[in-house]
Amino acid sequence: MSRQTSRAPTQRQLRVGEEVRHAIASALERGEVRDPAIKGVAITVTEVRLSPDLKNATAYVVPLGGGDASEVVEALNRASGFLRGWVGRNVRLRHIPRVSFEADISFDEAQRIENALKNPHVARDIIRNTEDDLDHGED
Repeated sequence: MSRQTSRAPTQRQLRVGEEVRHAIASALERGEVRDPAIKGVAITVTEVRLSPDLKNATAYVVPLGGGDASEVVEALNRASGFLRGWVGRNVRLRHIPRVSFEADISFDEAQRIENALKNPHVARDIIRNTEDDLDHGED
């Protein structure tokens, strides 16, 4: 019976992920990936998460200024072999991780939450709960 636990990433995973993120961002900034789908598109690599064995990496990307990320993600996944080689030349690692790309939806999710908090009904409840907490001496 396999038990799957959700563990926080180790310091090594975080450190290597940041190095890989910088290497990928450098390649994109320099225009090393020559795919028409991303030509002229500024892409932000927001995070790179590595597997515990550091052999697989997932890079989260978002096109600057918003827009449809699916074409960008497809283009980057097509270029993942090239980018893996780029990482291998620019980051000292024993094993170069296989890189896959996914759209980063955290900004969209943050915007959705922000919009929900601005809803007049929600704002009224937040103010009411804050006043109740202050009346009862809670911080």
